[in-house]
Amino acid sequence: MRVRLRYVRMDPTGNRTLLVKTSVPAGDRPALAARLMALEPDAEQVGFLSPGLDGSYIALRMAGGEFCGNAAMSAAVFYALENHIPEGSVAVSVSGAERPVAVEFARLPEGSYRGTVTMPGPLSVRRERPSPGEAPVPLVRFPGIAHAILPGTPDRGEAERLAPLWCRSFGVEALGLMFLDQAAGAMTPLVYVPGADTLCWENSCASGTTAVGAYLAGTEGRPLRLALRQPGGTLEISAGPGGDLRLTGTVRLLGTAEADIEV
Repeated sequence: MRVRLRYVRMDPTGNRTLLVKTSVPAGDRPALAARLMALEPDAEQVGFLSPGLDGSYIALRMAGGEFCGNAAMSAAVFYALENHIPEGSVAVSVSGAERPVAVEFARLPEGSYRGTVTMPGPLSVRRERPSPGEAPVPLVRFPGIAHAILPGTPDRGEAERLAPLWCRSFGVEALGLMFLDQAAGAMTPLVYVPGADTLCWENSCASGTTAVGAYLAGTEGRPLRLALRQPGGTLEISAGPGGDLRLTGTVRLLGTAEADIEV
């Protein structure tokens, strides 16, 4: 059976995201997302939109069921564009988050949007061993995804080998390896999502940036504001005194499309 998918291409700080507007049964989403990404080689992830839940304006479920701050910003901006709203705040229901997240947005002169997401707080921030005998690494667990924070620049082949192994050993639904050069204010993100069967060097990672902010705020024992340069641009994270985490980036609409995909 062939399904015609209507979707939009969004660019949240380089983390190219496809948002599917067509209603799709939950069980078909991972396979359809994989086929759609094969048609769109620049895309790094796929989310599925639906009407809002629990008082939210719009709902978003990622193909692998993980939480994604960049996709949440994209969904909010899509809602703003569809409803001709130049600035404001909307609540977005997102997979991997227990409650809708608030996204503030404002249209920029060139037509893109600046967005700020109130990110879910981590379930835990501590050093954990990937397996017995290995050195513990900082691991920040969120609902639906965890991020290991590693120093320096990556050995890409070794990182791609470790990500699936560590995802299983940590017992998480999805895992990011965030390679942090704190002195340079730079980060290189690798994200493995087994539910969507994707292993991607992302141009930017919102939840990974948030993980770094939460980890450093806890380590340094103070609120902080941090800008992290990533391959696709810069994301900012602020960690408030009460543990509030607010992530800021930019989003632009690249276009709309349709595709006939075999299920």
